[in-house]
Amino acid sequence: QLQKDLEEVKKLLTNATRKRVRDVLVAEKQKLELEIKNQPPPKPKDVAEEEKSSLGGYTVKINNYGWDQSDKFVKIYISLNGVQKLPAENVQVNFTERSFDLLVKNLNGKNYTMTFNNLLKPISVEGSSRKVKTDMVLVMCKKKREEKWDCLTQVEKESKEKEKAAYDTADPSEGLMNILKKMYAEGDDEMKRTINKAWVESREKQYKGDIPMDI
Repeated sequence: QLQKDLEEVKKLLTNATRKRVRDVLVAEKQKLELEIKNQPPPKPKDVAEEEKSSLGGYTVKINNYGWDQSDKFVKIYISLNGVQKLPAENVQVNFTERSFDLLVKNLNGKNYTMTFNNLLKPISVEGSSRKVKTDMVLVMCKKKREEKWDCLTQVEKESKEKEKAAYDTADPSEGLMNILKKMYAEGDDEMKRTINKAWVESREKQYKGDIPMDI
């Protein structure tokens, strides 16, 4: 899916002529390339198929979570009704120095997964763990260094820095453009199509001399 988004952005880039439109597309292209780069390598087909068949049911990707931190740990809270009733081996977390992935098997006939790649700072694999509580899984990532994390992942940090830089501008039209960039970067396929359509229509009107354009 990410690769398809990237190909579409590259296609739009070849047709874009206005600098600000190109800037939006270049920023989105870089974001997608970073996300693709940080994806874990695909598992061999036979291994992936074996895991899939052993799970049964269907798999749900977890997107909602909460997190906080202490001096030594980053803690991620994932709400899952009834998870405490599962056997311990059905709740698995695999850690690396800069990532973790959670797999909860056969909870009410479904499997649940959550993956965090490219964590903001390195963690101790040996010191990290998970705890199952009532209707909740707590993932404990042990910090390698006792320092504050501003966010969970490198991608989040870069996104926040770009957003801050974008809004630090006194030019109102620039501010509007930055809002569009943010909407485009975070939007789904439908949102991207809507914004692209608006740009095309605006350019057509500009060429006809109907309205002045600043993008």
